[in-house]
Amino acid sequence: MNIKEKLDTILDFASNNKYSDVHINTNSNVRIRNHNWEIEIIEKIWEVLIEKTDKNEISEIIKIISWAEKYESFIIDKELDTSYKIWNWDRYRVNCYFDSQWISIAFRIIPNEIPSMDELWLWDQIKEMCNKSKWLILITWPTWSWKSTNMAAMIDYINKNFKKHIITIEDPIEFSFLSDKSLINQREIWSHTNEFSNAMKSSLREDPDVIMLWEMRDPETIKTAITLAETWHLVISTLHTNDSVQTIDRIIDIFPWNQQSQIRMQLSQSLVGVLSQRLIPRSDKPWRIAAREILISDDAVRNLIITWKTHQLYSVLEVWKNKWMILMDKYLLALYNKQIIDKETLLSYVRDKESISMIIN
Repeated sequence: MNIKEKLDTILDFASNNKYSDVHINTNSNVRIRNHNWEIEIIEKIWEVLIEKTDKNEISEIIKIISWAEKYESFIIDKELDTSYKIWNWDRYRVNCYFDSQWISIAFRIIPNEIPSMDELWLWDQIKEMCNKSKWLILITWPTWSWKSTNMAAMIDYINKNFKKHIITIEDPIEFSFLSDKSLINQREIWSHTNEFSNAMKSSLREDPDVIMLWEMRDPETIKTAITLAETWHLVISTLHTNDSVQTIDRIIDIFPWNQQSQIRMQLSQSLVGVLSQRLIPRSDKPWRIAAREILISDDAVRNLIITWKTHQLYSVLEVWKNKWMILMDKYLLALYNKQIIDKETLLSYVRDKESISMIIN
């Protein structure tokens, strides 16, 4: 088979077996991330031997998945983010990078169908957030935690239930949307706009109701996102933080000291909720499940943000059950009580190991 057939066969195999990631490295066997979240070598696919990928083949793969100008930029910049689609319409997020062996490529599989909020166990309070006409919703945690999938489900919910104008600003475009009750315009960095910040500012002149931002990555994009939320837009975005409280601190701390009071005030008035989640291995089946921490803004939360007492938000998450808030440790404990995760997994992910150990022993 030629190199394109080899690539498409590998990716099709991964999709059929619901593997989340594929790694193709120079002079190395293909590897996938299996259902136990381990990296596993794949030497045969449907009884066909898949040989190691040499330098010429991996260069050819990059030319196949990228435009000519993107390939030229990759050689100069040494990194490339793009997307790729194969014959069965499966779509992949792709990152190409140089390493000590030459070039490596990481593929993240993007499902054909956007899962519903119910399928992702996104409770009614998350749907209520999506009903807002303004404010900021943040989905956080490091990579491999379905942040993009959750955002896509929320956008799809709005699209199917409300008459809105939705603009997405992505790097790259992952899930493809078709306008339903809403009008959706998807914009990709470098393909449809040259700068992330310019696309955000330009969106104000494009008559949006909802703006989905791929990531709040620096002070400029964070400040623009908050401004968009203040000016009667619903903004949905992501941030790489470990929990909801750290999310608020990270947003504030990224600014110089003399600007932090103003940012605290703006954030307290614009934030509607933070959804922090991570994927953890299940014990009842070879798969993963999302564990979540949910912080919903109200008068108490806003006051703690303004008065520099964000550390007390953990107490708010702990006791205010009637507000649909939940602390990550309590969510993990609930999964353990339902026998979805085992004791070892529970204790390896909770923040307060001592307290949780006393509860389960």
